[in-house]
Amino acid sequence: MKAIILAGGAGSRLYPLTQISSKQLQAVFDKPMVYYPLTVLIASGIKDFCLISTPQDLPRYQNLLGDGRQWGVSIEYRLQHRPEGIAQAFIIAADFVGSDDVILMLGDNIFSGGDDFPRAVTGFDGGATIFAYHVKDPERYGVVEFDRDGKAVSIEEKPRHPKSSYAVPGVYIYDNQVLEIAKAVNPSHRGELEITDVNLEYLRRGKLQVRRLSRGFAWLDAGTSTALHEASSYIEAIERRQGIKIGCPEEAALVRGFLSINHFETLIDCMPKCEYSEYLRGVADEWHRLQGEKK
Repeated sequence: MKAIILAGGAGSRLYPLTQISSKQLQAVFDKPMVYYPLTVLIASGIKDFCLISTPQDLPRYQNLLGDGRQWGVSIEYRLQHRPEGIAQAFIIAADFVGSDDVILMLGDNIFSGGDDFPRAVTGFDGGATIFAYHVKDPERYGVVEFDRDGKAVSIEEKPRHPKSSYAVPGVYIYDNQVLEIAKAVNPSHRGELEITDVNLEYLRRGKLQVRRLSRGFAWLDAGTSTALHEASSYIEAIERRQGIKIGCPEEAALVRGFLSINHFETLIDCMPKCEYSEYLRGVADEWHRLQGEKK
């Protein structure tokens, strides 16, 4: 399975911050926002990535992330000349996806807790898998309606009168049919290729699975200035309380076996002395301790 991270768009809701850099390059506590979806995907076992962004921002992502080899993965890049909806990602990155299944994650969505995504990736066997998360303001999102047996029966994009309190977060898993489906989607009244229309087509075909995210799971949409501040405060609180970092691709790559411990420690040696590198040294020390106990 391959992964697309969509990090384009105008970022108008974060103005004037986005006059300086892309929304997904803004800091969420101590890391760039894009680190969070990247880490979730690495932790889910994904090794092949395509990041989509605007002509002015794409070089910044390339400078930050490179080709991914430092984490044992591969990262390609594609241009989004004009933001025309989430489903546009499958048209832009069709050559990257090729004949594979694909997971799409929005670059401004932050997830924490649980193993819902790794299990969904491992257990994926075709069709489409999306997720549902209980929120208090579902009218801001795509909303999924369930019948009394818990089966999804409808999805609406930002409805005035939501039929449930379950929003669809910005992560979607599809088989290769998504390329053909996305090409057939017509622009909405907003002039965008809506991801909800892609999901509705899978629903019509009887091939859509909706998995409700567990209560211990946290989904943060950092698309506004207020939400960005709240996300930073949440991440800071969790990290200080638990002593572990959220959104750390080096650690995820080590745990997944994409990096050897020697490569991991070489990465640390190349970093300046800071809280981030000190944390990673602690991870390396713990790795050595555990290996010693196994002997």
